[in-house]
Amino acid sequence: MIWKFRKETLCAPPEDLDKLAANLDISGRLARILWQRGVQTAEEMRAFLNPSLKKLAPLGDWPGVNEAAALLARELAGGRRLCVWGDYDVDGISAAALVLDFLRRHRIGADWHIPDRLSEGYGLNKAGISKAAGAGVEIVLTVDCGISDVEAVAYAKSLGLTVIISDHHLPGETLPEADAIVNPRLCPCPCQALSGVGVAFFLVAALNVEFAARGASRVDLREFLDLVALGTLADVVDLNGQNRILVKNGLLKINEGARVGVAALKASCKFSPNAGLSSRQVVFTLAPRINAAGRLGSGGLALELLLTGDRRQAAELAAELERLNAKRRAEEEVILGQALVQAREQAEGGRRGLVLHSPAWHPGVIGIVASRIVEALRCPTVVLSGTGESLKGSGRSVANFDLHAAFNACSELLLGFGGHKMAAGLSLEPHRLNEFSRRFDELAVNQLGLLPAEDECRIDCELNFSEADFYFLKELEILQPFGMGNPEPVFASPPVRVKKIQNRNGFMQFELTDEERALTRTAKIWRAGDVPPNLAGRRIRIAFSPRIDHYNGAAGVEFRLKDWKEA
Repeated sequence: MIWKFRKETLCAPPEDLDKLAANLDISGRLARILWQRGVQTAEEMRAFLNPSLKKLAPLGDWPGVNEAAALLARELAGGRRLCVWGDYDVDGISAAALVLDFLRRHRIGADWHIPDRLSEGYGLNKAGISKAAGAGVEIVLTVDCGISDVEAVAYAKSLGLTVIISDHHLPGETLPEADAIVNPRLCPCPCQALSGVGVAFFLVAALNVEFAARGASRVDLREFLDLVALGTLADVVDLNGQNRILVKNGLLKINEGARVGVAALKASCKFSPNAGLSSRQVVFTLAPRINAAGRLGSGGLALELLLTGDRRQAAELAAELERLNAKRRAEEEVILGQALVQAREQAEGGRRGLVLHSPAWHPGVIGIVASRIVEALRCPTVVLSGTGESLKGSGRSVANFDLHAAFNACSELLLGFGGHKMAAGLSLEPHRLNEFSRRFDELAVNQLGLLPAEDECRIDCELNFSEADFYFLKELEILQPFGMGNPEPVFASPPVRVKKIQNRNGFMQFELTDEERALTRTAKIWRAGDVPPNLAGRRIRIAFSPRIDHYNGAAGVEFRLKDWKEA
């Protein structure tokens, strides 16, 4: 792994940085971390450190939001029946829950539809639209989907339905002929990296204004920020600007545990209802359980959990999601082992873009498997499953390779595709598999070269064990939430001695001593691979992220090990 210090890519910080830090009431070290990450003026630092809801962009700055809200308000005022059509992932489910909860607080009922991953697939479909229309639905509002469903929208319009699309995925060459479209990708706006639930939040904010103009009381939109944080974090979007404001404040609502379903979900993860969770804990504990519903069962289970006010029902639903998640993990490990055999064979044969397939692989798990393959081999990866008329798959990418653009370049081989630069889905006919595999690899080689890129560890600065104290670690927490665009800080240690290495349940634990300062710390690393047997007793430097650990109620300093090198 290559260690790359952030300061190596920038000119020297200004001489008055310490004075600027003092004015902001932060340490000079924290100011340098911000400056090296591109947050460099007093105004930028102040905005980053204090992501107030007052700094959310005005509704008029979001293209299509006010128009879509006005149309929806008119339609609902006319007594027309609405169906909220979501997606089976966390972003889509939380977006649907947000809209439905908002309408419920305004005493407006609405139908909902979360597609079945296996029988329906992603997005709008004619069969579902026909069934909704037959049941009396007159308006379809999509959340986290719809922008690529040209034919399905045309069909809905032919049935006389009003169609409003709220989505955040990249559009195709042709936009659906919906009555209104809200999508930050369509033109410049305050944040093109909004999640689907982020788009839904601004849409209901505008709808709140429309309802107020008709004499209704405004709903407190802060009550929905837990859902916004949940979907935004799970969708791995850039956590700067507007997203940072939404997630920072949304985590506070998650930590309150006021939503019955969220409290039950936290309890199933062994957290108390009002436990303070980090962005990482939300992504790796809460989100997988919600996702498990759409992957192996019905996404509607998770939606019902987020909407229920009944604690007994919430506990039962959370327990079912826990069971599904355990099943998902077991399935994932089996498929990953089989996929790695194919992936390594292709990589050793000189392929740069990997396309893996088995008719037996569960389509609800292949996206996670693709992510694990990318993590292991550093190659763009598509994992496909199914037989019959079409294969369905999920792709995950690496930096500097636009997966959505690659699928677009192969579009004549595909039945359909959609998604983002780093993650996308697709379908194709079985006889197209070999040609698609060849073309995908060709695109990857042209873009990335023949050899997989070596992993890069971006290091903020050097930090010795005595400097990683409680005061500084509490200050680091101001930088949260961590995620894409705002990664958790990583530091490089001075030479330290390896006293002991233990193989624990799922991780390796290092006991390290900074001999110059007579300090010993524990560092943990997950998925470490092979640790040299003779490493104990040697002097190394480590790349690490220090955290305050509250295990068993006692606060302590814990290091998460990223990498190590000979001192």
